[in-house]
Amino acid sequence: MADLSAFPITQRWPAQHPDRIQLYSVPTPNGVKVSIMLEETGLPYEAHTINIGKNETWEPPFLSLNPNGKIPAILDPDGPGGKPFALFESGAILVYLAEKSGRFLPGEPVARYETLQWLFFQMAAIGPMFGQLGYFHKFAGKEIEDKRPLHRYRDETKRLLGVLETRLEGRHWIMGGDYTIADISMLGWVRNLIGFYGAGEIVDYGSLKNVPAWLERGLARPAVQRGLEIPPRP
Repeated sequence: MADLSAFPITQRWPAQHPDRIQLYSVPTPNGVKVSIMLEETGLPYEAHTINIGKNETWEPPFLSLNPNGKIPAILDPDGPGGKPFALFESGAILVYLAEKSGRFLPGEPVARYETLQWLFFQMAAIGPMFGQLGYFHKFAGKEIEDKRPLHRYRDETKRLLGVLETRLEGRHWIMGGDYTIADISMLGWVRNLIGFYGAGEIVDYGSLKNVPAWLERGLARPAVQRGLEIPPRP
């Protein structure tokens, strides 16, 4: 049985199954990337709910795993060299799990780097811009009299959706016929944009054809449906 006692986070959130990957998360658009990936790969894991509403990511046990204080993070008891290995940043975790499982990241170099470029597109653009739009449209940003920030993020979100719309023309998935970590990274964000954020109308989501069809295909996957609810919300 793996010994995870060297990791303080396991004292705060004890592992009932220490031989499984430990997931520390909550089902936000960033969090569900990893739970979906774990469900898709079938890698054994144990999920721990981190209550971000109570600032649990800023407690010392969590910061010992991720000094940036953000979910998701994982602890793999069977990491490189067979030793326990901790990792944060959802994009890095997706790559790690893809390589560990041998799934959802092409091995051929050109396709591999093309997949990674779309993953980084999500990390650098889709996530930050959609998140800012959500803040200014749904949350406290609504109270800001100056609407230029809202309009900036609205327009940039529309542009990014246009990039996806063009990419998906004639393609089933971001990489064509193969479902990859590029798709996994974006599904939760697009779903959140039109669902939880309620921003579909202001970004003209209804005018798109390829993105909604892609989202529907993704959400129809059983592993995606399961991953969207893992871990349980506090």
